[in-house]
Amino acid sequence: QVQLVESGGGSVQAGGSLRLSCAASGYSGCKADMSWYRQAPGKERGYVSGIDIYGSTTYAESVKGRFTISQDNAKNTVYLQMNSLQPEDKAMYYCTIYFRRNNPSWCALRGSTYWGQGTQVTVSS
Repeated sequence: QVQLVESGGGSVQAGGSLRLSCAASGYSGCKADMSWYRQAPGKERGYVSGIDIYGSTTYAESVKGRFTISQDNAKNTVYLQMNSLQPEDKAMYYCTIYFRRNNPSWCALRGSTYWGQGTQVTVSS
């Protein structure tokens, strides 16, 4: 069973930094892209950043230049380095994994998306 375990959340003052981690397990050999989303109280969940199987990265405009996504394929772990945090970055951060549809037929997970339980980030002004 695919599991995503996020860690690294916490409370910081504005201008501070945090590094989130997301460790994926329960699958082997399937190609997958990973992303981070966040949801603030009273708001919809929104895209933050993603990294694909080739290492290409994308970012929401609101975090460009401040956040950096990276991955350790050997550990099936994706990281989100968050610098210059602002109060508007306060949210629950969720990790997701998407198994590409063009995976070989033996990959039963192709086309599937899984979410972690989230890790809370609080930024005080």
